[in-house]
Amino acid sequence: MSTADKNTATHTPMMQQYLRIKDQVQREHPNTLVFYRMGDFYELFFEDAERAARLLGITLTTRGQSAGQPIKMAGVPFHSMEQYLAKLIKQGESVAICEQIGDPATSKGPVERKVVRIVTPGTLTDSNLLPEKSDSLLLALCPHAEQPTQLGLAWLNVASGALHVLECGLESLPTQLARLNLAEVLVPDGLAARISQALPATLRCVRLPVWHYAQPAANEQVARHFAVQNLQGLGLDALPTAVAATAALLRYAQEMQGQALSHVQGVVVEDESAFITLDPATRRNLEITETLRGTESPTLYSLLDVCATHMGSRRLRHWLHHPPRQQSVPQQRHAAVAELLDTPQALGPLYEPLRSELRQQADIERIATRIALRQARPRDLSGLRDSLHALPDLQQILATRQAHYENSGQPLESLQPFMTHLHAPPATLALLQAAIAPEPSTNLRDGGVIATGFDAELDELRAIQTNCGEFLLDLETRERTRTGIANLRVEFNKVHGFYIEVTNGQADKVPEDYRRRQTLKNAERYITPELKTFEDKALSAQDRALAREKYLFEQVLEQLQPHIGALQQLAHCIAELDVLCAFAERAARYNWVQPQLSPQLGLQIEAGRHPVVEPQIENFIANDCVLNPTRQMLLITGPNMGGKSTYMRQTALIALLAYVGCFVPAQRAQIGPLDRIFTRIGAADDLAGGRSTFMVEMTEAALILNSATPNSLVLMDEIGRGTSTFDGLALAWAIARRLVETNRSLTLFATHYFELTQLAERYSQLANVHLAAVEHGDSIVFLHSVQAGAASQSYGLQVAKLAGVPGSVIRQARQKLAELEQLAQAQVQTPQFDLFNTAAAAQAAPAGEHPVLTQLADLRLDELSPKQALDALYELRKLLA
Repeated sequence: MSTADKNTATHTPMMQQYLRIKDQVQREHPNTLVFYRMGDFYELFFEDAERAARLLGITLTTRGQSAGQPIKMAGVPFHSMEQYLAKLIKQGESVAICEQIGDPATSKGPVERKVVRIVTPGTLTDSNLLPEKSDSLLLALCPHAEQPTQLGLAWLNVASGALHVLECGLESLPTQLARLNLAEVLVPDGLAARISQALPATLRCVRLPVWHYAQPAANEQVARHFAVQNLQGLGLDALPTAVAATAALLRYAQEMQGQALSHVQGVVVEDESAFITLDPATRRNLEITETLRGTESPTLYSLLDVCATHMGSRRLRHWLHHPPRQQSVPQQRHAAVAELLDTPQALGPLYEPLRSELRQQADIERIATRIALRQARPRDLSGLRDSLHALPDLQQILATRQAHYENSGQPLESLQPFMTHLHAPPATLALLQAAIAPEPSTNLRDGGVIATGFDAELDELRAIQTNCGEFLLDLETRERTRTGIANLRVEFNKVHGFYIEVTNGQADKVPEDYRRRQTLKNAERYITPELKTFEDKALSAQDRALAREKYLFEQVLEQLQPHIGALQQLAHCIAELDVLCAFAERAARYNWVQPQLSPQLGLQIEAGRHPVVEPQIENFIANDCVLNPTRQMLLITGPNMGGKSTYMRQTALIALLAYVGCFVPAQRAQIGPLDRIFTRIGAADDLAGGRSTFMVEMTEAALILNSATPNSLVLMDEIGRGTSTFDGLALAWAIARRLVETNRSLTLFATHYFELTQLAERYSQLANVHLAAVEHGDSIVFLHSVQAGAASQSYGLQVAKLAGVPGSVIRQARQKLAELEQLAQAQVQTPQFDLFNTAAAAQAAPAGEHPVLTQLADLRLDELSPKQALDALYELRKLLA
């Protein structure tokens, strides 16, 4: 049925109401499904029903007619709505929740209904819909009015209330997006096409009217939200595009929630230079939170995440993707981890009892948000109450250790802030202890949420229900005595209410005041004026008690509103302590050491190990790594499978861990200033983007060469393999020179082009190292040890044999290799390939012709070996000089 068919007066009143609501939702939020509450179900109709049945795998049916057409329907039970919502959200859908707000008892016609909120991937707050250990962020983008390549960004974690803003260039947008776990992006009409290449294809992108970003209305909206007269105090006065993005973001989030976002109480203004920059390729190659195969483990995050709370797990993920450049921040964390690990005078490490107590903490961060949005459930409040009640135990552990240190004259310094801030707002705890039952029911509609003694009226209504059984027994005893009917029974059922049942054999003894309520085969059921009065009172008491509990629960939520900020600060404190305890546990278990962050440029690691690989193998070979201004590049050669990539990645991960604030897997580590970490390790084609593997490789290389500085750590692995031998060798040679001469970055450069090892003769700041291996007959043993000097060969045939390549293929390859090596040797001895007699070449050149051209013309390029080609380039350059 088309929309035009639906908008007619021939529909039933119920369908007219639905179509009116659906039309409004469709105009403001296209493609949004409507969950329309009807009794115990949320129903979907027409096209929504067809779509939901397909997405959810539920039954599509028809019921009745409207406008002469069958009504297509699909529905889900209201009590299990969240599991269906979760499926839809995972598929990028949005859902409008339409509730009954009218009273069925007093409504004339359809009960009044209203859309109370719209659930989208970026505006989730329900615990059952959100991932427990990661944030789902909502991002708004806005272009600069006069400089379209400049963007304002604002992103919000609706589940916690954390709001951040940033202004950056369009070229850095992919890098900025890579550090955020985005669920939804808002863009103004006209900008979506321009930035689509920077957005993941699976990310939900919502286009908003341009006027949502308009100034000066945006300034006024943001100032009004934070209750300030101007934006200067928020640090936003010089960020007009970020303010515009923030205004659009807040407007959208408020519309989805159907109310103001009172838990968004501040804004963090970010600077691009605040964090060590990790481009998308680097985050992917280092497998920080996701493996190259797209799985969640084994990764650096999965190794470190032994946090006791979900708040801690989310904070850990954030820290890993936001390593600060300013060394003071990780140094403070290092000091705190050291205090957590310290064991003075046979005392155990401090992190162990703290982790035990932290496990008692609920997700205060998200509970505070649901309280602010009036979406909290009974178990949220009981969990918050129990968490606040447990805080003194955490404080006592810290205080006991503090007292011990004070006696020795060395107080806990780095952990002192936690002792100060791990306090529950007294009024909050007192209210929750008085108001919420010790073990409340899961749902408010089931009752049993408000504690006994909190409200006299509720206690009286409950007493009526509690005394019901006693009253019925007393009435039954009295009526048997009065009537002489020994088998008379007083009972209750949900259909007929209270009744007195008398068998047919005793019917002649029934008194005059009994009124017949129901006739059975062998008995009659009666009601008396006394029983009717009690029935009205008892049944209404249950309904009134539930209504009273609902009212009281809403009042409790209202009284908690002033404490949202304090609860958010407490959650932040607990999460940070949890992460530091996790760092301490990992350091103790895997024998990690405290790194030293130095103001001097360079990186010195003694006996470094790969943090993720080491726990998975029996004997990991540790290796040193030294980089500094006089030793800028390590040119790494050696066999495939020899450990070059592992060695490079472990160096980057040790540097990353040091700046995150964690101890590192090494005997000693000193890390200087870092502004960026680049990795070009491996490559895959980008079919959707129309880029080959080699194009992806060169794009990543271009980003490094155009962006790396002396403070950058660069990892380059096998650059140039995606093209011909000569092209690849020439590119690798030129890229290595550029990194040494121009970028002057701290670089690990792995290659199979042995010709590049000659660069060490030209540049004193370049050193050759290799991964050692021992050949034994036709097999090879990898030593995984980094040693000085260049490797003698790549052992490609041996590795191919290990991989299971058929023996006949290996034998043929070995024969061909011998032929190629003989040919290369013969070419070196042929006079026409004597590229080193530059004087003779110059004399033989015709008058007026440059000797470089003459020599170049004599070269048989297709017959040169890679080494001969490189030597030729050097000699031609000498001639030019």
